[in-house]
Amino acid sequence: MKSYFLLILCIFSSYGYGQETASAIEAIIKREMAERKIPGLQIAVVKEGKVIVKRSFGVANVQDQVPVTDTTVFAINSCTKVFTGTAIMQLAEQGKVDLSAPVSRYLDDLPEQWQKVTIEQMMTHISGFPEILKLFDPATGDTSKTEKEIWDELKGLPMEFKTGEQFSYNQTNYYLLGKIINKLSGKSFDQFFKEEQFQKVGMPHTLFGDSRDVIPHFAPTYRYRNMTEGENGNRQKLVNDYFIFPPYSRTGAGLNSTAEDLAMWIIALQSGKLLKTEESLQRMWKPIKMNNGSQTMWSPGWGLTKFRTKHKAIGMSGGGRSAFLVYPDDHLAIIVLTNLAGSYPEEFLEELAGVYYPEIIKSDPLTYLRLHLKKIGFDKAIELVNSEKKKNPDFKPQEAELNNWGYRMMSENNIKNASEIFKLNVYLFPNSWNAYDSYGEALLKLGNKSQAAIMYRKSIDLNPDNEYGKKVLNEIFTANGSTNSSVK
Repeated sequence: MKSYFLLILCIFSSYGYGQETASAIEAIIKREMAERKIPGLQIAVVKEGKVIVKRSFGVANVQDQVPVTDTTVFAINSCTKVFTGTAIMQLAEQGKVDLSAPVSRYLDDLPEQWQKVTIEQMMTHISGFPEILKLFDPATGDTSKTEKEIWDELKGLPMEFKTGEQFSYNQTNYYLLGKIINKLSGKSFDQFFKEEQFQKVGMPHTLFGDSRDVIPHFAPTYRYRNMTEGENGNRQKLVNDYFIFPPYSRTGAGLNSTAEDLAMWIIALQSGKLLKTEESLQRMWKPIKMNNGSQTMWSPGWGLTKFRTKHKAIGMSGGGRSAFLVYPDDHLAIIVLTNLAGSYPEEFLEELAGVYYPEIIKSDPLTYLRLHLKKIGFDKAIELVNSEKKKNPDFKPQEAELNNWGYRMMSENNIKNASEIFKLNVYLFPNSWNAYDSYGEALLKLGNKSQAAIMYRKSIDLNPDNEYGKKVLNEIFTANGSTNSSVK
């Protein structure tokens, strides 16, 4: 097969940024594509309300070596949720929905425990609703059940936790938001999106669809899977990634788009074409409060939230293949779309932003750690964080970000480095049961059962309701032939 990088199509827009900046962007993209084995990628950069970079790399279709162009359409998966959040805000501006109101004001036929959950609690994933993906799996393509059958079954499932007590990324929230948009707009949500967002912005390549649909200029999605094939043993193989999103669920993950379309949407959002007031935009970009008074990880509809003193950033990622960040105070936005599930472009967005504002890299602890630990070794993580905190008190890696990073590395079979990040998380957040649970999982994968058991025991001590941790700990005891195999 020809090298992906022999098929690079570069499209430049020039608004006063020279060859040095373009070369820096290209170097980062080429490095990340090579390390992550990404077949094809689009990038767009917005600066001061203009698209200043629009570039395409690699191949959209591996089978036929079709190059990526600026009109190649990529699946954006959960990035769809920012459009859903914006649609809800548009209805709020029309006086049709109140973000602080309970969902029962707008939808009937809800279980009693669901009725007091507010719209913004749904938008920030602290509802506690049961997960609709337990009833259908986009990866299997099973569409044998009707929406009514799934809805009736979903209502019979128990709440996962008390509303407002914790965060849990949950597609039921956005399924219900879609039902609200349908009811209050008097249109199907896909038509509402088309009229109130796509047509207003001018987004000719943005549309709903999944692997079943014929989408012009579409880049199929790929992923690497571990394959066991006789004498070949275990190896990673690039395979087609098939996914189905039933139409009623597409407010959570059903859109496809181009980097340029998303760039134009961001410009329109910030310039008042989509929302009438700055207050609406800021509310959508502001976290709400949990029951204990702490801030949510999400703002309404937006999942990549970096509310720091300088270089605040907010955006979204989808499917481990598409991501973008908006820097409101810097008048900057970075959009990267790929056709590889598990490429996680959100990991290098801040480095790309650092080409324009170098201080952004240090303002984001995850980006700073990723770049430096690759050089000095992940076993130096605690040492590096302590050193940086002495120089900069605002250098504060976040528990959830470190946890997510560790799991991304584990998904790539980079378990040793992942264990060092989980170890750092335990060091920084010694009262977090989840940090110990994650570290225990990594240690178990490394074969260190005794240390894994210590971590799971600590996790259970901090959270007696950690039933999964109890199950794993019992399995460790049983495998070791211990008589103390019961964990209460």
